[in-house]
Amino acid sequence: MDILSGILSAFGLSASAGLNAYIPLLVIGVTAHYTDLIKLNSPWDTLANPWILILLGVLVIIEMVADKIPAVNHINDIIQSVVRPVAGAIVFAASARVVSDIHPIVAMACGLLIAGSVHIVKAAAIRPAVTVTTGGTANVPVSIAEDILATFTSLLSVLIPILVGVFICIVAAVIIWWFISRTNKHKLV
Repeated sequence: MDILSGILSAFGLSASAGLNAYIPLLVIGVTAHYTDLIKLNSPWDTLANPWILILLGVLVIIEMVADKIPAVNHINDIIQSVVRPVAGAIVFAASARVVSDIHPIVAMACGLLIAGSVHIVKAAAIRPAVTVTTGGTANVPVSIAEDILATFTSLLSVLIPILVGVFICIVAAVIIWWFISRTNKHKLV
């Protein structure tokens, strides 16, 4: 069960890195530094270093502010196209290696793909649709919602990872249902 919870935790943390690169890194760093819930193996234990925690806190603030400023948010998304997948790779490898012997390359590849996928959906589909449909007026509330979701998912991934598994199953079911209903709709036309 520890292996499953570690993998689910890694999936949730890397998915939240696709929304905000630094929140999940800060969550596991703070959790490892101040509690016994996570014991990070080397070299990932560097995330619990007080200086790294301060740096991550500053980076969280910078990313949150940059994502709320019109035009800057688009530049931020371009920069984050590299940063978020890398953060996802780091957080997946750091959290999965705590309870299992997943090869670091495999763990990092999983995190990279998960965070990268979430980021691509956010930056290439959701945000442009929000900008077009609302004239940009909903970008700040959507950005705040993304930060809240990234924080909630990160905390949930550390504290109750089985809920992340339930959430993944629900999202997968909705996507499959949507795909099937869309395919059937096209057959009728």
